[in-house]
Amino acid sequence: MLKTLAGYIKEFKTASILTPVFMLLEVVMETVIPLMMASIIDRGVEVGDIRHIYQMGGLMVLTAGFSLFAGIMGGKYGARASTGFARNLRKAMYENIQTFSFSNIDKYSTAGLITRLTTDVTNIQNAYQMLLRMCTRAPASLICAMAMAFFINVRIASIYLLAVIVLAICLGLLVTRTMKYFDQVFKKYDGLNASIQENVSAIRVVKAYVREKHEKSKFTEASGNLYRMFVKAESLIALNSPLMQFTVYSCILGISWLGAKMIVSSQLTTGNLSSLLAYCMNILMSLMMLSFVFVMLTMSVASARRIVEVLEEQADITNPQDPVYEIKNGDICFDHVSFSYKQDAREMVLKDINLTIRSGETIGIIGGTGTGKSSLVNLISRLYDVSEGRVLVGGRDVREYDLDTLRNQVAAVLQNNVLFSGTILDNLRWGDREATMEECIYACQLACADEFIDKLPKGYETYIEQGGTNVSGGQKQRLCIARALLKKPKILILDDSTSAVDTATDGKIRRAFDQKIPGTTKLIIAQRITSVQNADRIIVMDEGQINGFGTHEELLKSNEIYRDVYDSQTEGSGDFDQPA
Repeated sequence: MLKTLAGYIKEFKTASILTPVFMLLEVVMETVIPLMMASIIDRGVEVGDIRHIYQMGGLMVLTAGFSLFAGIMGGKYGARASTGFARNLRKAMYENIQTFSFSNIDKYSTAGLITRLTTDVTNIQNAYQMLLRMCTRAPASLICAMAMAFFINVRIASIYLLAVIVLAICLGLLVTRTMKYFDQVFKKYDGLNASIQENVSAIRVVKAYVREKHEKSKFTEASGNLYRMFVKAESLIALNSPLMQFTVYSCILGISWLGAKMIVSSQLTTGNLSSLLAYCMNILMSLMMLSFVFVMLTMSVASARRIVEVLEEQADITNPQDPVYEIKNGDICFDHVSFSYKQDAREMVLKDINLTIRSGETIGIIGGTGTGKSSLVNLISRLYDVSEGRVLVGGRDVREYDLDTLRNQVAAVLQNNVLFSGTILDNLRWGDREATMEECIYACQLACADEFIDKLPKGYETYIEQGGTNVSGGQKQRLCIARALLKKPKILILDDSTSAVDTATDGKIRRAFDQKIPGTTKLIIAQRITSVQNADRIIVMDEGQINGFGTHEELLKSNEIYRDVYDSQTEGSGDFDQPA
């Protein structure tokens, strides 16, 4: 884990080295100041030597100024190193997430990934800054102060040593107990973020069904779980402060009592006693800082594990060693393909699929919910990899192609249509960054999106809100189809992507496809038979298998499932989720 994290500090190695150097300089200066104060008392005030007082006073001012400068520089470089480290971690996590296949992404919740990129990285950032500054300053200050205390008087310094040993044992017990609570705290953060994200993204549904109270109760429960876990952890950490104060005051009383006796018996000077009291505060403040560092490190260990988990996650789907960069045509072949989303799954989602589709064909795919329609088409562009068998595109196994080449030539409009914040033109150019205005307009004409874009006051410069909330479901679908067409793909997959479009517009889109992109292989998943009945051939899916494959007329004669649903739909109701 540490080796993985250390790789993201290299860029800020200089700042990471300078920070502890300046902190050590600050500690040295602070250690010298009590000796100067003792000298002023013993050799200046008690003797009445004003010149010595001025000399040592001036030297103390210079030493304090240098100590202040060192502290400022330590803070500056510490902030640079820790924020740079956090930036690199976020960038590395984000870039690695972009390489994930759908199966990788399925392992993590969206809320969990957001927490790792925000809260967890912030914890690591704070911990690293404390590690560079406090973990250098506190031990160095403690050692220097302890050494000077023993140099002045061994008997009194033994009080410090006893206090350090007692505090170290107590702090070790506290850290051990709190560690397990912080491990659980960040899992509760995931639950809280999930509750917020779900509520905000589906706020229209929440209000439509008057479920605000239900959502509030869900949030309250998630927030309450986090609160209770933090209370348990913080209750233990809170013992740190009274324990420290008890030790500090006990040391001061012990030193004052023993020091006074030694002054009376001329075994100790007043100046030395004042130095010992100053070193007492240095030692105990160092211990207090170390305790805070331990608490922060305890929290950050849990965060570090979660971050490293994402950083070390290997993408299931990667480029082959010598990838193919050209796809000859839109031929598709499924050769004894079986597939499951989990490797150890007993039941396959797709079972022994054998299928051949010629380039330029229009293929309809219909079937009930959960019959494997989307799973089938997701294998073509390697959003998932097959469990058994192989999928061929253009005569070659899809695992032989360069991923970017394959996905650029296999355009998919998935079930969840997503638009991004920006203008309509910006969204269209996701399909082709270099697309001209004329190409964008032509793609929108094919997708029948020009019908509503031309009526907008700003046309193609109309701003789309995040998630496309300011356009209707049908408009969103048509923009997503136009965006896919701009890729000029050899294979076009429409996964139930005209479900929110009226029947007449659906018909226009299909006719445009037949006339304008005849060389593109088109796979159309639909619930309405009218959306696919004019396709060259139609696949009927049932329980992860191909139940029928043929033209509309052939299936009406030979396939019972297709005929039953056709009859139910032509009678005015029913689809694949409502048997005839």
